[in-house]
Amino acid sequence: MPLNPFDYSYRSFQREVLPVAAQRGMAVFGMKSMGGSGEMISKGALTPAEALSFAMSLPGVSTTISGMDSIAVLDQNLKILKDFKPFTAEMDVLRAHGKQFDDGRYELFKSTVKYDGDVGRQQHDFPSSAQLPA
Repeated sequence: MPLNPFDYSYRSFQREVLPVAAQRGMAVFGMKSMGGSGEMISKGALTPAEALSFAMSLPGVSTTISGMDSIAVLDQNLKILKDFKPFTAEMDVLRAHGKQFDDGRYELFKSTVKYDGDVGRQQHDFPSSAQLPA
């Protein structure tokens, strides 16, 4: 499930789904710690260390998945993991910071078809993204 500091304020998996999964003893795979395509990072809203460390610090998260498009990003993520210390007070600070983005601008995967590929849409008999109203 998408887990990042901004999730807490917008259609939140962190608040609504994570506690239920924990209650049921389910393993949770966290993803989109940096937004759908890293927009949180590229727009300067978070650092990679803040995003990954936040996601890895959430109770009940078994694994945090991070997409990587280069060896440089792999090296960056390995350094973050090597130096990782679970966040405590930082969690509330980052959630408060994320509140200013509660319009979903960095989590388009929750409210738009931007990340719905046409192959997957076809497999489920959904119209292609080109056929959807603008």
